Amino acid sequence: MHSAAVVFGLALVLFVMTEAFEALVLPRRVVRPFRFTSFYYRHTWRAWATVAFIFPVGRQRQTFLSLFGPLSLLVLFAVWAAALIVGFGMTHHGIAPREGGFADGLYLSGTTFTTLGYGDLTPSTPFARTLAVVEAATGFGFFAVVVGYLPVLYQAFGRREVFIALLDARAGSPPAAGRLLLRTPPTEDGGSCMTGFLAEAERWAAEILEAHLSFPVLGHYRSQHDNQSWLAALTCVLDTAALLLTVVDRGSRAQARLTFAMARHTVVDLGLVIRRPPAPSAEDRLSDARLAELLTEIRAAGVVVRDDETTRAKLAELRALYEPFVTGLGRHYRLKVPGIWPVDEGPDNWRTSAWVRRAGPLDALGADPKDEHFR
Repeated sequence: MHSAAVVFGLALVLFVMTEAFEALVLPRRVVRPFRFTSFYYRHTWRAWATVAFIFPVGRQRQTFLSLFGPLSLLVLFAVWAAALIVGFGMTHHGIAPREGGFADGLYLSGTTFTTLGYGDLTPSTPFARTLAVVEAATGFGFFAVVVGYLPVLYQAFGRREVFIALLDARAGSPPAAGRLLLRTPPTEDGGSCMTGFLAEAERWAAEILEAHLSFPVLGHYRSQHDNQSWLAALTCVLDTAALLLTVVDRGSRAQARLTFAMARHTVVDLGLVIRRPPAPSAEDRLSDARLAELLTEIRAAGVVVRDDETTRAKLAELRALYEPFVTGLGRHYRLKVPGIWPVDEGPDNWRTSAWVRRAGPLDALGADPKDEHFR
């Protein structure tokens, strides 16, 4: 018996099983000095994002970045399976060395782990037979957990994307808080609509936090459209709540406070998970001039606003509570953070398609390009 091979092989198996359990089964964040999964995602994503600069800015680069999430998950599963086969193979070789050396032990491990069992190599001692049974059970359980993990992951992804799709008509693409306040103004007629949106946004932010903590790879899964993202939607929710708590004189202040607290909790905790510190924004997302224009537009929509130094200072204070964390997340995931009241206005995603662009984008849908409800 080669004791060193047995010890090293069992240690490798135990290490991989611990990593897989923490990543796939344990529904909470693990805090310890080193985790292979975190190391793997941190460095592979950095390399992948660097290679993405080869592609021109636009759809090609976004498509390349979108491949990382699903592909990295499949590669991680393959690395875990290969490491388990090697670990068990070293243990088989250490317990009962064969003429073929470690290669025979590795082959026996591979056929046992995958439950192929050709029978050309079989364990020859009671200890080796016990190890073979344990490895077969481990392989079966590993593949069962992986198969069960993927549907849960994509269900969480689907729930995340539903809210993002709803923001298209409400706040545009990319979503902007200024457009959201104009399309669903917090007046007597539209106040209930805004309150309902804030309540739904609070629950969605809580689901984002829980899903991304349980499945960190979800942060790398991108939305169906390049001008949409979970980070842009979360930022729009925070911007809207901040405006309602400051410059808007009437509105769902109680619900806005709850939504703001939940959404800020989400961006702060996600930054801690990926070890991304807050970062200053490269540009002002709402200059004084744009804020004045936004207040004028909101006032024209029938909303009572407050515009004084105290209110503007309060708005700046609220923005400082979340914007650095949003900027840090955006730089890490290579996601663009939208402005609060952007200058450039593009059509909403629901108004365009490959066929509509050829036939006339708005006439075919029966929508007026100057409709104030869909500016």
